[in-house]
Formats: sequence, C-alpha cells, structure tokens
Amino acid sequence: MTAADTVERIEISEEDQLRAQMYRLLGHFLRAPADAGALELATGLSGGDTDIGKAITAFARIAEKSDPETIAREYHDLFIGVGRGELLPYASYYLTGFLNEKPLAKLRNDMSRLGISRHDDVKEPEDHIGALCEMMSGIIAGDFEAPGDLAEQKKFFDTHVGSWARHFFGDLESAKSSVLYGALGSVGKAFIEIEEVAFTMD
Repeated sequence: MTAADTVERIEISEEDQLRAQMYRLLGHFLRAPADAGALELATGLSGGDTDIGKAITAFARIAEKSDPETIAREYHDLFIGVGRGELLPYASYYLTGFLNEKPLAKLRNDMSRLGISRHDDVKEPEDHIGALCEMMSGIIAGDFEAPGDLAEQKKFFDTHVGSWARHFFGDLESAKSSVLYGALGSVGKAFIEIEEVAFTMD
C-alpha cells in the first residue's frame, strides 16, 4: 500500500510504534512467502510470559529452524494451492462467504478517504489480511493523508479488521498445512485480542 508523497510524519508513542511494527510484521509474512531476510528477522524476536509473548517466542524458534523453500511450499498450500489454498485470507470471504463483496467496496471507499492506494503490481483484492495489517500499521504511524488518530484507528479496525481477523488467525493457527504460519496465527490471534480490548477501553 502506498501513500501520498506530501504526508507530514507525526510523532507517535513508543506503544503505538510497537503496535505499528506488529501489524507490519504480520502483513509482511502474510502478503508473500518469507524469504531468508524475513526469517532472520523473525528469529531475532523475543517475547515474555504473556500469551502474546509466548506466541512470539514460539514463532521465533520455528523461524530459526525454517528455510525459505519449505516456507514457500507452506505458503502455497495455505493461500494459493491448486485451484485454491486451504484458507482464503480475504475479509469479503470471511464476512459474506464470497470474494469481492460489500466489505471490499466499503474498504475501497475508506482507502480513498484516507489517501491509501494499491501498488500497481499487486493483483489480489485489497481486503487481503496482509494488506489490511499493512494499512493498520500505516494509519497508526501516520503514513497516509488523513490523520491516524485513535478514533480513525478504531473505526478502521472495527470495520475492516476486528470484524473477522481473530477468526482468520484462529483458522491459520489450526490449519493442517501450518507450521511457521500456525505459530504466526497464534501471534496474530493474541495481538488482535489485545487490540480489541484496548479499543473497547478507549
């Protein structure tokens, strides 16, 4: 996802920087198979004793033992497959049972309002979970034209992410083709649960 060149960057808190980085990590692994650099990055992650901390630690340990070729096959089986993958990582599918439905149209309207555009080389619909994580990261970090204040973050999350992402990450966690991505599903599910609670409290 891209933003206008004239965006003035805003200062954000350390907590929001961490949130943006987590969304960016999820988006990076979900948009394409992890290469050697991404696996090395994941290997360096460490967590604590919380649910998400333990999930991050498990993800890092699996990444350390993984290689790009194996991960490419895992990604293909999960999201591409022969005809289709084990999972369809799109909001429209999870919310309506079909691709390219009203959730995608609503997302495109919000993208236009926020100054978010799709890269020319991206072929999949914009409501792909990886793209949505990247958008959330950009909104939090202030990368787009419209201010990414807490109200805007909550609105976008509730409409396009919170409405289905925890279900998706649970499916990813338990998918038969998942190994590294199963661990990523645990990270994503725990993170989305934290976001849901935080937005409820604000």
